[in-house]
Amino acid sequence: MTRFGKLLLRPEIVFLALAIGLGLAAAVAYWASRATVLTVAVAPRDGTEPAVIQAYAEALAKRHKEIRLTILPFDDVRDSAEALRDGRADLAVVRPDVALPDNGLTLAILRDQAMIIASPEASGITKFPDLDRKRLAILAHRDADETLIRSMLAHYGLTLAGRDITGPLPPRQVALVEVGEADLTNALTGKQVDAVVSVIAPTAPTAQRIVERVQAASRSRKVAFVDVENADAIVARMPRLQMVSMPAETFGGSPKVPEADVHTVGASYRLMARSSLPRSVAADVTQHLFELRSGMANVAPAADYVQAPAYESTAGATSARLPIHPGAVDYFEREQQSFVERYETWIYLVAFLGGGIGSAFAWVGQRLSRLRRERIEEATDRLLAIRQEVQDTEGGGRTQPERLAALAREIDDLAGDIAKHALERPTEARTLSAAAIAIDAARSTVKRALAAGRHADDATDLAGQTLTCQTLASGPGTS
Repeated sequence: MTRFGKLLLRPEIVFLALAIGLGLAAAVAYWASRATVLTVAVAPRDGTEPAVIQAYAEALAKRHKEIRLTILPFDDVRDSAEALRDGRADLAVVRPDVALPDNGLTLAILRDQAMIIASPEASGITKFPDLDRKRLAILAHRDADETLIRSMLAHYGLTLAGRDITGPLPPRQVALVEVGEADLTNALTGKQVDAVVSVIAPTAPTAQRIVERVQAASRSRKVAFVDVENADAIVARMPRLQMVSMPAETFGGSPKVPEADVHTVGASYRLMARSSLPRSVAADVTQHLFELRSGMANVAPAADYVQAPAYESTAGATSARLPIHPGAVDYFEREQQSFVERYETWIYLVAFLGGGIGSAFAWVGQRLSRLRRERIEEATDRLLAIRQEVQDTEGGGRTQPERLAALAREIDDLAGDIAKHALERPTEARTLSAAAIAIDAARSTVKRALAAGRHADDATDLAGQTLTCQTLASGPGTS
């Protein structure tokens, strides 16, 4: 047996191999069960989305989910979209009409917004062309909202005037005037502004308060809303926008505000994931977002506005102008993969490699056992050969005592080797029995040869002594 083989068969090596195997198994189990940490870029800093994402991150940690979020805040949605595009974030709050990363796929809509333009009924502002040379109050001035307003005005041939313009406006121009919410009613009644514009979720409490202040400035308590005709054509031209319909009585039922359905356009804040995010991880993020939404709303009321993106078919969801991540579709379609399905390839690969490694170890064990058995068999054959050699010498002549002593030492060495190999690992009883019989036979044969040699020497010495005695007895002169 080789020295390496002897080393492999030592009990300490076997236990060490088992310990390493158990350690690897524990490492694999830990890797499979550990939480996945994702970085999410959040903007705008003064919006409602940061509070929703923060509540989501806290809920994930509190419920010990397998997903964890690291929040990366930004001032503007352009920056959060850029972070997703550059790979600095795995998820991001994105407003597609402002900046849409080319590697972003939708998981959920955090907030649908509509462009609401309201004024007292007496103003007569009900369509976009009616905004010519009008001043619009805007409460929270954001670049993203101004971009949407500017795009819509341009669609109707209107332009946005500078902020410092005074006096009557030139034809085909519209001015934005920043007004505080508390001053809105006075600004409308004092003719400082003609209407108010806001890009906001129609069901948000702020939208309700804005309409109530416009209603307070109206003598008839009625509010006029700008209705966007052919909104579908506008969305076809600007596909990152979306059509929004505000049903009658959205803001009150006595009087009806509005009196009839109002159609407009809007944008959405979306939670997007990079396209390379694994489907299983994207499905988990989407699932937990909707499962934890009710609890999140207790901390961040805007969580109630989180909704799934609308789509008609799986093909439509993944091929839309704002495509949905396949992992999110898996959750919406209840086709999430189980643990075995997710890691099926790895399980098969580990099983295949494990079986191959086990077979290799079994082959090595069998090979070492065979080598050990062959070594004992070789020693047994040599013992039988020694026995035969001594027997053949006895038949043809006397063996020298020195040769017999050397054979006896060789028999002892062979017996020691057999015992050593037998102690290292279990050996077949038949092989050991044969070796024991061969040892006894060889030793007994050598002993007989030694005994026969001693008797022959004694007989020779005795014959010599007898002859000497006879000579001495005959005396001198005897012939």
